[in-house]
Amino acid sequence: MIELRLEIEDLADTRFAVSAFNEAVLSLRVWLLPGYYALQLPWLHHARESLGGLDIAPLLALVGPNRAVPDFLTPRPDEPVAGFDAELDRVRRVPPAKVAADIAAVHEGRPVPAVLADGLRRPARLRDRLAELLHAYWTATLEPHWPRMRGVLEADLLYRAQRLARGGARLLFADLHPGITWRDGVLRLELSYPHRELRIPITGRGLCLMPAVFVKTPGMPLDPGEPPTVSYPARGVATVWESAPPAGPGVLADLVGRRKAAILACLERPASTTDLARRLGVTPGAVSQHLAVLRGRAWSGGPAPDGPSCTRGRRSATGSPPVPLSGFRDDLERARPRVIGTEGAGDRPPPKRREGQ
Repeated sequence: MIELRLEIEDLADTRFAVSAFNEAVLSLRVWLLPGYYALQLPWLHHARESLGGLDIAPLLALVGPNRAVPDFLTPRPDEPVAGFDAELDRVRRVPPAKVAADIAAVHEGRPVPAVLADGLRRPARLRDRLAELLHAYWTATLEPHWPRMRGVLEADLLYRAQRLARGGARLLFADLHPGITWRDGVLRLELSYPHRELRIPITGRGLCLMPAVFVKTPGMPLDPGEPPTVSYPARGVATVWESAPPAGPGVLADLVGRRKAAILACLERPASTTDLARRLGVTPGAVSQHLAVLRGRAWSGGPAPDGPSCTRGRRSATGSPPVPLSGFRDDLERARPRVIGTEGAGDRPPPKRREGQ
């Protein structure tokens, strides 16, 4: 177990970030343990087809026997949403001695794989070679998927911000992951791969929480001297690789239209307008228009509120439906006999609607 002690100032400095570069590095583990990372198998299938003749054996050799990866390849982001190229430039500036030390630490005293061992004699050259290979790997296998990944990650950030606003640190940490608990100013992490029993004071360094697509359990840097960072599985990871909209909600589609019903079904978990558009095969603008109609119906007593569940632009996040919208969906189901017909209405086909409603 690892314990992170946070003082009041440390809590004030706690922030969230997502990193495209970290996702690329963490995804390497899926190639070695596909059964363990079952949710990412759809991506792995596409990645194998997209890889072409690129030899990623040196990258796969970076993954240690317990799924750990070198700390210099998973730096704490400087920005809330860190771009791949910016993080890659940081890696290119890592001192050669740290490159060699971090690779050795990952393999826990075991011999470093031969594909890396020769390069460790010249760690600066190895670092640059790995950087170029990671760039090619990212371009071939992950860059096309980044918009949908980013949509899920940003939706997680929105959800966490809502939790923090409603209940402070206690509510924020309550459901990050079953292996993360918060009590008496101490954040405790039960990690699934070996770590020493550590008690780490944050001591003014701030804590960064990072939702990620390519993690299954909480993770931290191997070196306790690294900037405190905790990665955890983002909510809705399974939806990242979905290409078809969810199953039609039946009666709900008869009452409000197929497209609006599909949007309501998608909003069981937070999603961005871009992500909803991808899943439903429509434009982000169309999603925003349908949401505006649904909000207007849900809040028929007055103007629709401008809250976290409202969309503000193409990359805006859309939270789970507020209580009135959820209640509206239930009311529609109960109202079916009155709208479609009385007893026996279910025996008749629903009225035809124009396509796109």
